[in-house]
Amino acid sequence: MTAGLECPRGDILPDVLEPGLRVVFCGTQAGAASARRGAYYAGPGNKFWPVLHQTGLVPLRLVPEDFRSLPRYGIGLTDVAKRTSGPDSALRGSHFDVAGFEARIAASAPDILAFNGKRAAQAVLGISEGRLSYGRQAEKLAGAEIYVLPSTSGAAAGFWSIEPWKQLAMAVTGTISR
Repeated sequence: MTAGLECPRGDILPDVLEPGLRVVFCGTQAGAASARRGAYYAGPGNKFWPVLHQTGLVPLRLVPEDFRSLPRYGIGLTDVAKRTSGPDSALRGSHFDVAGFEARIAASAPDILAFNGKRAAQAVLGISEGRLSYGRQAEKLAGAEIYVLPSTSGAAAGFWSIEPWKQLAMAVTGTISR
């Protein structure tokens, strides 16, 4: 494991963070399937990996077990709740480590921080759901632009739209995705 992939004792999934990343995707916590497989966004209905390719953020279709290869594409991964797994509905305020998350983002200093779903963004930004919209946010975190994206989780399929993901991809790559 490289330094960017160390899994501190108790973390469900290791961070994929290092200096110089274009974008870091932040989830709320590892889902049950991800915890079992030891890989990010591993649930059978999760759209994360296909969407990375579809929007042009990666040149080929990756699978969850490829998560360690993302830095070669300028992409990192983390969660706000590192020591729990399961559905977001089971999360409590004490599960979130916002200070630790902010320190990890400051240390890696990505250009863009993209929240995969509103729940993680709410915890970090302290904004209630009704006041939080998808897309680029006015605030920054540790110098990184912030985007809030519809969750790729199958459980959130009713809220799905690829448009904010395409907007993010355009900001990251400077090109319009198909």
